[in-house]
Amino acid sequence: MPVFTGQVVTPIGIESARIIVEGDRIERIERVPGQRGSLIVPGFIDLHCHGGGGADVMEGAESVKRMAEVHTRHGTTSLLATTMTDSVEAVESALNGIGAAMNVAQPGSAAVLGVHLEGPFISPDKLGAQPDAAIPGDLDLIKRWMALAPIRVVTCAPEADPEGTLTAFLNRSGVRVQIGHSDCSYETAARCFESGRHGVTHMFNAMSALNHRAPGVAGAALAHAEFAELIPDLLHVHPGAIRAALRAIPQLYAVTDATPAAGMPDGDFRLGTQLVRKCGNGVRLADGTLAGSSLTMIDAFRNLVSIGMNVAEAARRCSTIPADYLGLTDRGRLCAGAVADLLVLGEDLTLQQVCVAGEMVETG
Repeated sequence: MPVFTGQVVTPIGIESARIIVEGDRIERIERVPGQRGSLIVPGFIDLHCHGGGGADVMEGAESVKRMAEVHTRHGTTSLLATTMTDSVEAVESALNGIGAAMNVAQPGSAAVLGVHLEGPFISPDKLGAQPDAAIPGDLDLIKRWMALAPIRVVTCAPEADPEGTLTAFLNRSGVRVQIGHSDCSYETAARCFESGRHGVTHMFNAMSALNHRAPGVAGAALAHAEFAELIPDLLHVHPGAIRAALRAIPQLYAVTDATPAAGMPDGDFRLGTQLVRKCGNGVRLADGTLAGSSLTMIDAFRNLVSIGMNVAEAARRCSTIPADYLGLTDRGRLCAGAVADLLVLGEDLTLQQVCVAGEMVETG
C-alpha cells in the first residue's frame, strides 16, 4: 500500500497530509499538521500531444505506446493522442493504431484517454505546420472515424463547417469541438462560441490575430471562450500574452503540442509527412515556422510558475481543468476515490517520483 507524505495540492488548497493508495485509487488523505516535505501534485493531463521520444502518433500503435511511456517520465499521467492533418487514409491508419494501443493495458504508462483530431477540417489559409491536406467537414467521414478510436476532441475551423452540421453532431455525441487553424472573423468565431464550440486550440497560434479593429479568433476567444488550451513553452506565446489570456479565459489550461522531438536531443525528426528540426526548445519547419514543440508537462508546469503563478494554480491548469474539460471527475485531482495519478516534486520543482494508477514509474 503506497503512502506519500508532504505538502499535498488538494482541491481546497495545499495541505500537510498523507496520501494512502490502495490498488489504482487514492483510498484516503489524512491531514498531518506540521509535516514538511515534498510537494505532491495531481498527475498532469495533456490534451494535445503528437509524439515524443522519437515516436509519432501517426505511425501506429507501437509509436503511440512509446510516446505515452516517454511523457509519463516527464509527469504526464494521461493524454489524448493527437493526429495531424493528412490524407483520409493516413488519418484512418493513425486512428486504427491509437485504437489498438488503447486496447492493450500498459501498467505504469500514461493512460491514452482517446483522440484529439487536429484537422483535417481546418482552413488551408491557417495551416501553421499542418500539411496542405485540409478538407471541409464531412459527417459521414467523422462517423466512420469515431468507430475506429474514441475521439474526445476535434479541432475544426468554422470555415470548414459553415453551417455547423458537423459541430452539432459532435456535440450530440459528447465530443468537444475547438476552434483552431482558422482565419475567420471575430463575428464568426463569437457566434461559434455561442452555438457549440467549446474551446480553442493552441490559443494565439494558427488563428486570425487580435487587432483593435478586427479582433479575429484570438479576440473572440478572449471575449467569449470558457475553455482554451495554450502552449506555455514561452516560445509559442509571450508571457505577457499568457497573462492576458489568464485574465480573460476562466478555464485556460496547458498543453504541450509535443512532437516526436520531445524528450530527445537536437536533430531532425518526422512529424507526419513533414521534416522538422529541434534546436533548443524550438521545433521548426525548414522555413522557420514553429511546428509543435518539444515541451513536456513538467516544464509547462514550471514555466507557469516562472511567470508568477503559484504552484496550486499551476497544477490546476495542468491537471484539474483538462480533466474537467473532458468531464472526468476522478482524474486531475487528489482526493479519496480518484485515480492514484500523482507526482512528487522537490523544493526546486524537480520531478522526483511519478505514480500512475498506483504504479511507480522511473522519471527522466
